[in-house]
Amino acid sequence: MNDDAANDAAHVANGDFALEYDALGQLVYIDAAGRRHVGVAPVRMFPISDPDGPVSIVDSNGRELASISRLDRLPDWQREIIRTAIAEREFMPVIRRIISVSSDVEPSNWEVETDRGRVTFQLDDEEDVRRLGPYRVVIIDAHKVRFLVDDVRKLDAASRRILDKYM
Repeated sequence: MNDDAANDAAHVANGDFALEYDALGQLVYIDAAGRRHVGVAPVRMFPISDPDGPVSIVDSNGRELASISRLDRLPDWQREIIRTAIAEREFMPVIRRIISVSSDVEPSNWEVETDRGRVTFQLDDEEDVRRLGPYRVVIIDAHKVRFLVDDVRKLDAASRRILDKYM
């Protein structure tokens, strides 16, 4: 596809495209001109602060084919395909409780309860615990897996005390 075609595709209005899975299970983006782009991926622009906000559909080389301003403005069937594809691509367990931290010195081992079960991970540096606004926190483990604390106010008192040491 030439650059002009790529630029045209990047500015389609919501709903001026189609998505489907091919026989190999790859996501296919069909632009307004009917061109098929196999192996695309939806990427949230602001996955934590605005999860229903802007989404880019990118090709296998990371080039943007379409920009979607709001998922909630799409028809249900398109929104569901995009959300399913995003869930397959993104992995960010939500911490519900901090069970234990091995020491106050890094690296430290954390045992936490998440929305996906109990997990143990290593924290290399206290700078890998980052605030995302007044109540949200992201913790990045030694393998670069991101764990989200959606609202520190919802944690139990013991978990909040542990987290406070890193904030």
